[in-house]
Amino acid sequence: MQRPTIEPRDRYNTNLLDNVHPVPWTNPQPEGQYNLVVVGAGTAGLITAAVAGALGAKTALIERHLMGGDCLNVGCVPSKGVIRGARAAAELRWLTEQGLSSALEGATVDVRAAFERMRRIRSEISSHDSPMRYRDEFGVDVYIGNGRFTGKRTLTVSGQDGSERELRFARAAITTGARAAAPPIPGLDRVPYLTNETLFSLTELPDSLAVIGAGPIGCEMAQSFARYGTRVDLFEAAQRILIREDAEVSRIVDAALRRDGVHVHCNAGVSRVAEQGDRIVVHAATEAGQPVQVQASKLLVAIGRAPNIDAIGLDAAGVVHDRFGVTVNDYLQTSNTRIYAAGDVASRYQFTHMAEAGAGVLVQNALFFRTKKVTDIVVPWATFTSPEVAHVGMGEADAERSGVAYQVFTHQLAKVDRARLDGEEEGLVKLIVAKGKTRILGATIVAAHAGEMLAEVVLAMQHGLGVDALAGVVHPYPTQSEAIKRAAAGYLRSRLTERSKRILSRWFKWRR
Repeated sequence: MQRPTIEPRDRYNTNLLDNVHPVPWTNPQPEGQYNLVVVGAGTAGLITAAVAGALGAKTALIERHLMGGDCLNVGCVPSKGVIRGARAAAELRWLTEQGLSSALEGATVDVRAAFERMRRIRSEISSHDSPMRYRDEFGVDVYIGNGRFTGKRTLTVSGQDGSERELRFARAAITTGARAAAPPIPGLDRVPYLTNETLFSLTELPDSLAVIGAGPIGCEMAQSFARYGTRVDLFEAAQRILIREDAEVSRIVDAALRRDGVHVHCNAGVSRVAEQGDRIVVHAATEAGQPVQVQASKLLVAIGRAPNIDAIGLDAAGVVHDRFGVTVNDYLQTSNTRIYAAGDVASRYQFTHMAEAGAGVLVQNALFFRTKKVTDIVVPWATFTSPEVAHVGMGEADAERSGVAYQVFTHQLAKVDRARLDGEEEGLVKLIVAKGKTRILGATIVAAHAGEMLAEVVLAMQHGLGVDALAGVVHPYPTQSEAIKRAAAGYLRSRLTERSKRILSRWFKWRR
């Protein structure tokens, strides 16, 4: 097994590899049966192994590629580094437009330096996910190599040095994650294209970029590269971007992307791609049949995921699986009752924080008693465009489909003093509440720091607090999170019927 490579091969990526896939690394000799064997060292696997090891369980952790998984190496960490640099570029332009400093006119962001900063920080963070740390701090036996189940309670690890180790376990966890997968677009297999797994290896800013897929990754990267100065064309087959969000939310982000220079093509399914000289030509057609043809120096494919279930011996272990991943019940238990699964390989919520939450459920159920259900978790998510979109529970479309009676309480950021002072008026707080009750069904926040703001609502939903509790929270003034309180106050106002107003009027007359 060859050591993975990460481009560019600078000192930061060299240090990253030394941490997450060290060479040489000698796999331990297994002694006796493990309480828990964890296959895959992404977020779900790392948390599972760390908790189990810290509790005193005899634990093994196996990784064939890079410790830290997608999040550290090709996902959350590098993408947020790229986004931060792009936001700085946008802030420079905003300051100049506001006339705050004539010295900033013509100032630009050094994209090479911005990407180098991302690689440096990723490298520094990577020590947290190293096999040395898990061995020394948590007492976990870390194996670098291919893990493959050979039976319902055994697996074999083929090490990078050619060694073979057979591991026996009382319980096992499959946490192998997922990877980018190419959609069936004619010509895609014959052109060079980027995914999230290769995008962050760029060292030069492309003059033009075509992005297929206007989900979170596509929108985040389209906006970021446009802010750096790249010509960006974003293609989406659906009628609008961010199709999982409410239409009003999509419109706000769509306007922000266009203002930053992104050329957004909705209702434009890509029919084929082709290479023409040093350019990639993207052919699409609108819903009305109008052809769209764009040439770009780089192509980013931001749709398509596949679970990492190949060559790990699931059939030998008696684990049921399909093209979407490993099948689990509410307790994250597979068809082999001794084997559990968590993270992207077994969840429709492919988020790092959901992988971490699932790991907690897995450890409890695998090592102790089956008392935790993954379905009890209140699942938030965020899209880190500018403005950000943060969501939890139901949106309006979800509530409509479910047939539940609901009310919507909304407060616009344009009516929040701090948002106006910050020049960040685009956005809103929208609360979905069960009609005639205080139960919060869901919430969406569109704001500069929506991901941070949403936690207040998630806490309320997780612990069964109603919308009236949100209305009673005192926020420091001036803060953008006041919008949550103002939206919740709409519920209180809705309770003031004409009859209640007449009763109160008589009360106040009597009190004079």
